[in-house]
Amino acid sequence: MRITGISTHVVGTPWRNLTYVQVHTDEGITGVGETRMLGHTDALVGYLKEAEANHILGSDPFAVEDLVRRMKYGDYGRAGEIVMSGIAVVEMACWDIKGKALGVPVWQLLGGKVTDKVKAYANGWYTTERTPEAYHKAAQGVVERGYRALKIDPFGTGHFELDHAQTLYAVSLIEAVRDAIGPDAELMLEMHGRFSPSTAVRLARELAPFKPAWLEEPVPPENLKALRKVAEKLDIPVATGERIHDRIEFRELFEDQSVDIIQPDVGHIGGIWETRKLAATAETHYTLVAPHNVGGPVLTAASLQVGFTSPNFKILEHFNDFADSEIKKVVKGAPQVNPEDGCFHLSDAPGLGVELDTDAAAEFPQQQARFDLWAEGWEQRKPKGSQA
Repeated sequence: MRITGISTHVVGTPWRNLTYVQVHTDEGITGVGETRMLGHTDALVGYLKEAEANHILGSDPFAVEDLVRRMKYGDYGRAGEIVMSGIAVVEMACWDIKGKALGVPVWQLLGGKVTDKVKAYANGWYTTERTPEAYHKAAQGVVERGYRALKIDPFGTGHFELDHAQTLYAVSLIEAVRDAIGPDAELMLEMHGRFSPSTAVRLARELAPFKPAWLEEPVPPENLKALRKVAEKLDIPVATGERIHDRIEFRELFEDQSVDIIQPDVGHIGGIWETRKLAATAETHYTLVAPHNVGGPVLTAASLQVGFTSPNFKILEHFNDFADSEIKKVVKGAPQVNPEDGCFHLSDAPGLGVELDTDAAAEFPQQQARFDLWAEGWEQRKPKGSQA
C-alpha cells in the first residue's frame, strides 16, 4: 500500500479553525487526522503542501515511525509547532488507515486496552456573561449533561498580577461554580500561563478551599524554574505541557519533578504514537497524562486511542458539547460522553472509528479565527470583528 496524496479541509468558527487532513492510498483506503492551530492555519496548510511532495507521496502508511522521522528531520531545520502539527495530522491518518486495513481499532495496535472508558472534563462551557449567577447556571448545565469534571479560567485578562478587587471577583466565580457542581465533581483551575510565581501561589491559596483538581499553567511555559517555585509552595497538583511540541522537550519537566500532570496536545506533538511514547516516559516518573484537546471529533478520537492504552491516563478535555458544538456534524461517528458516568467508552470500530463528511465540512468555511486571552471577553469566544 502506498500514499497517493492528501487533501486538506479547514473547518472554521470565529475562535478556532480546525484543519482536517485526509490521506489517500492506492488501495482505496482513506485515513483522517485533525489539529487546531491558533493564527497559523495558512502556514500549516502551506507546510503540508510542501511535505506532501517531499515526504508523503509514495510512502507506506504502515511505516508510521519512518514517515514521522523523515518529516521531522528530513528538512534539517528544527521542527516547531507548525511542522509537528503537520506531522500529527498525517500520522493520525496513517494509524486510521492501518486500523481500517486490518479491521481493528487503533487502540488494539498500540498494545491493547487497559481500560474500557476514559473520563471527560468539559471546557468551553462558560461562554456567558462573566458573573457568579451566570457561571452558576452554566456549571449546573454541565453536570446535568453528565459530566463529572469541568475546567475554568476565572481570571479575566489578568497578566502577571491580579489586584485585590479582581482577586475577590475571581474567587466569587469559583465559589459559584463549586456550589453548582457539588463537592464530588472535579474542578480544574486554568491560569493560561498568566501570572508571576508569587501571584500564582497567592491565587492558588485563595482558591484552595474549593478543592481544585489541578492548577494549570500557573506561569508562562518558558521558565521551568519559575514553575518549580510555584510547585514547591503548593499542595495542589500542577499541570502543564500543551505548548510543548516535541516529547523530547518534556525531559526537563520530568527531571525537575515540578509537574504532576502533563498535557501534551496530540495534534501538536506529532500524533498518536509520539504521545503514547511520552505517556510511557511519564509513567516511569509517576506522572499522569491529561491531553490538551481543543480540537473536534477526530482529534478527540485520536486522543482516546492513547487514553485506552495508557495506565497513567487521567482524563480528556472536551469542548464539543459546548463551544460551537454544531461542528460535531462534520464527522460521522464522533465520540460522545456517556451521560451515565461522564466518560468516553471504548469503541471497536476500525481505525479511529470516525469519518470526515466533506460536504458538511464545506458548510463551515475557514474564518479569520481569533482567540486572544488578553482581550476583554475572551471567555465568550466571540472575538471582535468575527463573523456571527
